[in-house]
Amino acid sequence: MSSTISTIEDDNSDVWGGGNKPLNSSYGKLMMWFFIVSDALTFSGFLAAYGFSRFKNIDSWPIADEVFTHFPFLHGVDAPMYYVALMTFVLIFSSVTMVLAVDAGHHMKKGKVAFYMLLTIIGGAIFVGSQAWEWSNFIRGEYGAVETKGGQIYQFQNSETGKRIALHDFAIEIPSERVQHESKNGVWYVGESTLPSYTTQEVIKGFVANDDLVIKTEKIDENGHKIILSREESLSKITQAVSVVEGANLINNEYGNRLFADFFFFITGFHGFHVFSGVVINIIIFFNVLVGTYERRGHYEMVEKVGLYWHFVDLVWVFVFTFFYLV
Repeated sequence: MSSTISTIEDDNSDVWGGGNKPLNSSYGKLMMWFFIVSDALTFSGFLAAYGFSRFKNIDSWPIADEVFTHFPFLHGVDAPMYYVALMTFVLIFSSVTMVLAVDAGHHMKKGKVAFYMLLTIIGGAIFVGSQAWEWSNFIRGEYGAVETKGGQIYQFQNSETGKRIALHDFAIEIPSERVQHESKNGVWYVGESTLPSYTTQEVIKGFVANDDLVIKTEKIDENGHKIILSREESLSKITQAVSVVEGANLINNEYGNRLFADFFFFITGFHGFHVFSGVVINIIIFFNVLVGTYERRGHYEMVEKVGLYWHFVDLVWVFVFTFFYLV
C-alpha cells in the first residue's frame, strides 16, 4: 500500500493522481477555464442589466459622442471617442504581445518571453492609467448643467453656433454667503459633498441676460439627437431649475440619465480592476521568467495560463466598448 502511494506522489507527469487528464489539459489550465467561464457569466449579467436599463430609458440616455470628447493635452478640441479608440487599440495590441510571449515559451526562448511580457505589462499599465484619466474627466465634467425638481437635466447651447456652452461662460455672480449643507442642519440623510461653482440663481440670471443661449434637454428625438428648445421655451423651462450639476457621480449626472453614470462606474471599474490585477500578475510572472523559474521547470505553462486570463480581459473590453461607446 505504501509503495503505491509513493509511486503516485512521485509521478509529476499526472497531477490528477489517476485516470486521463480531462480535455488533455493540466489542472491549472482547467481551473483557469472554470474561472473564465464564471467571470464571463458575471460580466454578461452586468451588460444585460445595462442593456435593459438603457432600453427602458432610451429617450434620455446620454450620447457617447457628446460625453467622451476629451483627449490628453488637447484641451478644448472636440475629439469624440478618439481617446477611447486609442485605449482599445493599446489593450488589443497587448493581447498580441501576450500571444507572442506564449509562443516564445513553447519554444523555450526565455529572452523573447521576457521581452513580450514586458510589452504586455506596459500596454496594460497604459490602459489602466488611461481609464483613470477618463474617469477623472467624467467625474469633473466640463460644461455643467442644471437639474429640475423632476430630475430633468438641462444643458446650454449657443443657438447660432450650435456649440455647448459652459456655466462659467455666462453665469453672473451674485454676491452672497454660501454655506455647504450638512445632514445635521436638516434632514439627517441629506448631505452635500461639495458646493457647485455657481448657484441656480446665478445660472438663471446669466441665461436670461444672454439672448443667444437655449436649453439642450436630455431627451432624444426620432433622429437620435438631443432636443433643443427655442429661446421662448428655454426661458420658461429655466425657471424650473432647482440645482446645479457639474460632472457625474452616483447621484447626479450632467450628461443625462443618472443610471448611465452608475453603470459606467460599476462596469468599467470592475473591468479596470481585472486589468489592474492582470498587470500585477504579469509583473510577478515576468520576474519569474527573469530568474529562470520556468526554465528549471522545463515549461512555460504559467505564462500560457496568465495569457488565457489576459485574452479574456481583452475580449470583455470589446463588449464593454461596444455597449457603452458604439451602440
